[in-house]
Amino acid sequence: MTRKINTPVLVTGGTGTIGRLTVPLLVGAGRTVRVLSRGGRPANIAPDPRVEYVQADLLADGELDPTLIGGAEAVLHLAGGPKGDDAATARLVRAARAAGTVKHLVLVSVVGADAMPLGYFRAKAGAERAVMESGIGWTVLRAAQVNELLLKMVMAMRRMPLVPAPGGLRFQPVDAAEVAAQLAELTLGVPAGRVPDLAGPGVYTLPELAAAQRVAAGAKPRRTLPVRLPGKVGRAYRAGANLTSDDAWIVGRDWEAFLAS
Repeated sequence: MTRKINTPVLVTGGTGTIGRLTVPLLVGAGRTVRVLSRGGRPANIAPDPRVEYVQADLLADGELDPTLIGGAEAVLHLAGGPKGDDAATARLVRAARAAGTVKHLVLVSVVGADAMPLGYFRAKAGAERAVMESGIGWTVLRAAQVNELLLKMVMAMRRMPLVPAPGGLRFQPVDAAEVAAQLAELTLGVPAGRVPDLAGPGVYTLPELAAAQRVAAGAKPRRTLPVRLPGKVGRAYRAGANLTSDDAWIVGRDWEAFLAS
C-alpha cells in the first residue's frame, strides 16, 4: 500500500551503491528527499531541486541533531560500514524519536544477520533490534550481497596467483537495482515488519564467481586454493546460514547474466 500524500523522505547513505538507485525512484514517485551522508552531494551526482543533501556522521560522538530529520515522515536507513552499524542505527533512531515526525523506519539489513557468528552480522542484527524496539512503525528487509560489490571483490583478486576457495562459503548475489526497487516500494508503503529476504536466483562459491567473470572477460579460469573455515564461522557457512530461506523473494538475473550486461 502506497501513501498518496507527498511527505518528505530522509535517506541515509543515499550516495552509496543502493542509495544512488533508490533516491531517483522516490523522487519519481513524487517525494522530496533529504539525503544524509558523511560527504554531502558527490560531484558526479547532478543537483536536483527535489533532493537536499545534508552532512552528518552517524558514528560521531554525541547525539544526532533531530533537525537533520527535516520533518520526514519516512526514514530509509541505508548507511552502513564494516563495523558500528548497531551504534549508528541506535543514534539515528533516537534522533527520529526526538524529531517527532517520523512514522516509518525502513532498514536494509543482510541475510543471516542473526545467524552468522561474525562482528559484521552481529552489528546488523543490533541495528535491526534498534529499529524494532524504536516505538516507531518499522520495516526490515534483509538482502543478499549485491552483484556490483561482488564484482569489485572478484576484480580485486585478478592478480592473485590462486583463487581462494573457502569451504562452504557461498553467495546468492542480487542486482543493486532490484534491492533499490524493493526498498523504494517499502518506504512508500506502510510499516510491514520483517519482510521476506531478497536475493538473486543463483548460489555460487567464490571460485565460481571468479571463473564466470574471467570467462565473460575472455580469459581462462585460474586454479583454486582450498581453504577450510574453522570453528563456528565455518560451520555456519557450511550450513548456509548466510543464504535465504524458502520463503525469500528471488528476483532479477543470475551472476552470468549480470556479467553479460
